[in-house]
Amino acid sequence: MFGIVKKTLLAGAAVAMLAPGAVSAETIKMGALAVLEGAFAALGEDSMRGVDMALEEFGYTAGGKKIEVIKGSSDASPDSAIRATRKLVEQDGVQIMVGPLSGSEGLAVKDYSKTQPNVTFINGSSGAQDTTLRNPSENFFRFNTEGAQWMAGLGEYVYKEKGYRKLAVLAEDYSFPYTQVFGFLEPFCRLGGEAPVDARFWVPIGNKDYSSVIAALPDDVDAIYVALGGADAVNFLTQYEQAGGDLPLIGGSITVDQSVLGSKGRTRNFIIGTPAAGPISDTWDDPAWVAFTEQYQKQFPDGFPSPTIFSWAYYINTKAALLALDQVGGDLSDGGAKYRAALAKLEFETPTGVVKLDERRQAIGDTFITEVAEGADGKLVNKTVKVIKGVNQTLGQPYEEFLKYGAVSRSNPAC
Repeated sequence: MFGIVKKTLLAGAAVAMLAPGAVSAETIKMGALAVLEGAFAALGEDSMRGVDMALEEFGYTAGGKKIEVIKGSSDASPDSAIRATRKLVEQDGVQIMVGPLSGSEGLAVKDYSKTQPNVTFINGSSGAQDTTLRNPSENFFRFNTEGAQWMAGLGEYVYKEKGYRKLAVLAEDYSFPYTQVFGFLEPFCRLGGEAPVDARFWVPIGNKDYSSVIAALPDDVDAIYVALGGADAVNFLTQYEQAGGDLPLIGGSITVDQSVLGSKGRTRNFIIGTPAAGPISDTWDDPAWVAFTEQYQKQFPDGFPSPTIFSWAYYINTKAALLALDQVGGDLSDGGAKYRAALAKLEFETPTGVVKLDERRQAIGDTFITEVAEGADGKLVNKTVKVIKGVNQTLGQPYEEFLKYGAVSRSNPAC
């Protein structure tokens, strides 16, 4: 299912004859944007592996057309994402845009997409809630579940199974961690747990020194919920251990994923047993996930020990783009209207189960409760504890009722 098909090469002479931004009738231009600069650069590199996996699977061809991919880079800031997206759309002439990676980038690109109605925008891995929940864009699609969906079941798990009642929170100060914290705390607080606003610590992306935060962490809590990613997560975990920190940790979806577990130079025993949740689980034994993991390892021997959320999400979103192109025979002549209609109705098998979209073009999919464990080969993995099936964006509640919670923020939920 995930076998490599030899890449179809574009004829350089034919491309050279085209005016800048022009597209051959036999070629479709696709943009791929990820964070390749700054603290999340390793995550962006793995995102591009997901793009490449999907394109290789389709032989760089869909709907009878050759796919020319033009890649762009950002630094996780909204401004850099918009600059890169504008270049890809307005200068390079991409007709389909895959990306971005980070939460606030997604909000910005969603808004930009409304100014380009003939271009189809498909998310990369961006997981901020309001990218699709409020004021969605008709030409923006997200086939990965988002940050609050990724937390489904974790708040209940740590309350009921771990017995935690009072928590501190440490997270990056932008939209995706707000979404994760909301998705985790809403059920935890509803059950009777506490996470006081004055025990929530927010740091900028790229923070390197956590000494002041570590010193300020309260002693009267049962555990710390940590929603950091990439180098930020590695830096905190390293410094917390070196400082003698001994409180149990709870992980956000990218705090203990393979981009962190696969890093070198940290004492490993410190995070074994850490519960987390997300859209993937390293030890999920479904044949589709096993095949996807094996293909990833074969195609990218220099990658992480197992696919990350980022390679998974970009793979799924790129594959959705290609499947819909097949359905419409590569015909984008109407400004992509038929293509977007096909995307909206698309339902397909992924390495982690069936995905389909709701009326706001947001994915409905499964979430995994996990715990960090040492694998048979000595590498750290997220061990599957439980699968929460078919999680929608309103976490099972009616849409209008869910909106009453208000937009996610540093203090929502108040708990």
